[in-house]
Amino acid sequence: MNAFLGAVGEHAFLQRSLAAGLLASIAAGIVGPYVVVRRVSVMAGAIAHAVLGGLGAARYLHEVHGWTALRPVHGALAAALLAALVVGLVGRRFGEREDTLIAAVWALGMALGVLFVSRTPGYARDLMSDLFGNVLLVQPQDLWLMAGLDLLVVAVALCWHKQIVAACFDPEFARLQGIDTEAVHLLLLLLTAVTVVLLTLVVGIVLVLALLTIPAAIAGRTTATLGRAIVVATLVSAGLTSTGLAVSYGPDLPTGATTILLAVAAYVLVLVGETLLRRIRRAAAD
Repeated sequence: MNAFLGAVGEHAFLQRSLAAGLLASIAAGIVGPYVVVRRVSVMAGAIAHAVLGGLGAARYLHEVHGWTALRPVHGALAAALLAALVVGLVGRRFGEREDTLIAAVWALGMALGVLFVSRTPGYARDLMSDLFGNVLLVQPQDLWLMAGLDLLVVAVALCWHKQIVAACFDPEFARLQGIDTEAVHLLLLLLTAVTVVLLTLVVGIVLVLALLTIPAAIAGRTTATLGRAIVVATLVSAGLTSTGLAVSYGPDLPTGATTILLAVAAYVLVLVGETLLRRIRRAAAD
């Protein structure tokens, strides 16, 4: 840990990595509790895997066709938003089951990603970073984009928090109150898409779902309101991404995987602690 703290002051790439984790934690802390309460984590998984198609397309256009201004994160954002729109709109417009659409979007994104990988020289070397994350590769322009997306998530959450909460807990009652629950559902999917892109830069496509939901689950176990859960989830996410980076630095471990292992360990500790506390209270009452 001391070696990491000393290295952070010396190396810009570590400073960027730490900042990326903190920026991603803001969106994850806000959107994660919504996703857990609304039970749309499977949709988030589909959006995350669709991101591979956008990453592959962006790299292909950059490397093969010379679109030098196009970065992988731009393709990831476009693919995530498109996947959210497909899942949110097509099912309602054409009466298709959501689980079928989720499976189709999930598979299509992965398939397109594999095709673009096969047609892009040298991309196979970077595929592991996209799948499992490499926050050490974050560039300054990525941080600016992450900050902008965070501001968007915060602004939307502040403006629509009451409507989202109502639609998450009791959609039928929300409709009776005049809330367009379908619009709120689509808005939540779009927020999830933005958050998935931010987390992909930190932990990769495969592990993004864990960092989106585990801090929110921990917050749900330790708080009574959704507003407090958002604050706690944000702090937990920030702590996990920072600690994961610090723990993985010395032994040169994959940062994304280390962060997720810490998240799962923290979740298990909360569950065990909650069970023990409940038993102690029951014993004291008897």
